[in-house]
Amino acid sequence: MMKKLMSVLLAVLMLLSLTVPAFAADGTAKQLQFRADGTFRILNICDIQDTYPINLTTRAFLEETLASLKPDLVILGGDNCVAPAEVKAEAIKELCDLFVGSETYFTLVFGNHDDEQGVDKETLLGYYQQYGGDYCLAYDADPALFGVGTHNLPIRSADGSKVAFNLYMFDSNTYSYDADGNRLGYDAVHTDQLDWYKATSAALAAENGGKVVPAMAFQHIVVQEAYDALFYRAPQSGGDLTNDFDGVSYTYLPKVAAIRDGFLFEAPCPGYFNYGQLDAMAEIGDVVAVFSGHDHTNSYTLNLKGINVTNTAGCTYHSYGNTLTRGCRVIELNEADPAAYQTYTYTMAEQALQPGSTITDYGDLSAAQARLALIGGKLLNALMSVLRVLFFFAK
Repeated sequence: MMKKLMSVLLAVLMLLSLTVPAFAADGTAKQLQFRADGTFRILNICDIQDTYPINLTTRAFLEETLASLKPDLVILGGDNCVAPAEVKAEAIKELCDLFVGSETYFTLVFGNHDDEQGVDKETLLGYYQQYGGDYCLAYDADPALFGVGTHNLPIRSADGSKVAFNLYMFDSNTYSYDADGNRLGYDAVHTDQLDWYKATSAALAAENGGKVVPAMAFQHIVVQEAYDALFYRAPQSGGDLTNDFDGVSYTYLPKVAAIRDGFLFEAPCPGYFNYGQLDAMAEIGDVVAVFSGHDHTNSYTLNLKGINVTNTAGCTYHSYGNTLTRGCRVIELNEADPAAYQTYTYTMAEQALQPGSTITDYGDLSAAQARLALIGGKLLNALMSVLRVLFFFAK
């Protein structure tokens, strides 16, 4: 009874705060809004995973892409910066300067590597807010929640009359451990974060005449159901021959027909435990898609329980990647039909071949490699289409 009462009180507080969805470090209110034509463009940039100074090829890609695509919002998808503690602030400032210089609003979630260099996530969030200034919309909605930086950003309608869409940012945390402190695998979005999500969704719906506000969710680590959708189960653990989660083992044999679009170049790494995130979202019915990073070479989309589960490939030359997918994800929202959003991977190879690009000047990617990547991507897309048909009945 007490827990139910607390949920109601939290929902009321959420409702009262909806008109001021986010604050910069100086307390300035920020409001996102659909453009006059009803569109809103998001860039999901994941796994930059760089140190200080940032790789010049990656920097050129980010600068050029911000200039050419002019997003309404950038969402950094975790493992944003792995610089050593002594230069962590300088590295985050360098990254924030790209957004401030291009006058681009941004927010972020943390990944499992962001705080491994000895600087805690509360301090890191403070750096982003400090150096991002008015352009940083990231905040911690409730510091009592598991993790740091879980929050939401409502997008108001073009005429400003209502909240037309909502963006959830979840800290999917770092690693899971057993009772003895042994690492089991990666972590996930926890139960208290899901309680916050339910209360926030209810508050938005209350303001919207009882109808849920369509939404998207962004986090670093993919939901566990993705693995079940992509790989066949094994009858028991086979050691290194299977991937084992909480009581379930999987082979490495993929279900090709499950991939709606994009590429699967590596086995995903979801959380070891599943706290029911996708079930909660399917029950409420507001979230149309969940975007994650973490698996640097994957760019697939699945549809699970009526929700699109999409991976954004890494944007890094400091860590591993794949020329066919390395880049960012573009998400085009339309206020008139929020569920019919468009999304695609915008690769570094594509931007490198644009007139005036300097991406090929630094030795990581040549113009010839970029052209081959574009051709290879088209051929692989065609092959995937054929395989989806051939394996349709083996889902």
